[in-house]
Amino acid sequence: MQKKNIAVAMGGYSSEYEISIQSGQLVYESLSKTRYDVFRIYITKNRWYFKADDGKEFEVNKADFSFSIGSKTIHPDVVFNAIHGTPGEDGLLQAYFELIDIPHTSCHYYQAALTFNKRDCLSVLKSYGVHCANAYYLNKGDEIKPEEIVKKVGLPCFVKPSRSGSSFGISKVKTIEELPKAIEFAYKEDPEILIESCLVGTEVSVGVIEYKGEILVLPATEIVSENEFFDYEAKYLGKSQEITPARIPDTERERVKAEAKRIYELLNMTGLSRSEYIIQDGIPYFIEMNTNPGLSPESIIPKQASAAGISLEDLFGNLVEQSFEKK
Repeated sequence: MQKKNIAVAMGGYSSEYEISIQSGQLVYESLSKTRYDVFRIYITKNRWYFKADDGKEFEVNKADFSFSIGSKTIHPDVVFNAIHGTPGEDGLLQAYFELIDIPHTSCHYYQAALTFNKRDCLSVLKSYGVHCANAYYLNKGDEIKPEEIVKKVGLPCFVKPSRSGSSFGISKVKTIEELPKAIEFAYKEDPEILIESCLVGTEVSVGVIEYKGEILVLPATEIVSENEFFDYEAKYLGKSQEITPARIPDTERERVKAEAKRIYELLNMTGLSRSEYIIQDGIPYFIEMNTNPGLSPESIIPKQASAAGISLEDLFGNLVEQSFEKK
């Protein structure tokens, strides 16, 4: 049987560029080379290009996502989307691939855009009775009213960009005087921000995938950060413990598992997602969903897959095969 051409898209335009490169490299190394011909495609603001193992680079034709190696032109059969942030996680690339009729491993463009905007996603899910923190929304240029904010969300609180990943731009605010500086810090990442009440409880991260035709919830991971919250240092520089499976009572484990699956279905998700929760007083409160979660060796999803007895070759290969089926 002729091998399929799989393009692993990595990079992107956001602060998560380097993390995406690590994710893409692990996908590239893990996909079966007996079943697929795998190509690394780097997406940057200035160039889209294929990088061969010998370091040579070949430009990607944006008209159809093809690239030429000498006299041979490669047309990818599937794109494995390993880009975090824009344009790979916010719907832009998904819409592009759907327009040029190339299957891809991530969710559809609308679900990507909705979940990437934390404010919009929370607004939708609250209408379905999903438990979320109290929130206050601001757009850049709005008048900042610290007393009004504190009255709505209390202290301490979290100030977050609406559209960013890897905890870039997030601050934990303990006093009203800290609010303006935290708001300006968040605006560096996004002109839309949200300010949320600080939930107190156990933080868990839950992967959900379509696996062999069924929706499968992976074992939850407990997050124990050495810092004030699960920030960039905690996620990528060893300043946290990520314990899989989470050390939570069975009742809480079943509740968060059921809620993760329900939210996946409510949003008509496909492919792979990872959602975050704080379990407060036994109730899982939804924080956010990542539709292109980290896949580097240090990331949570690979560890959850291992705990579920799923190899990375099977995990990533399953996403590729399901992309063919979705077309």
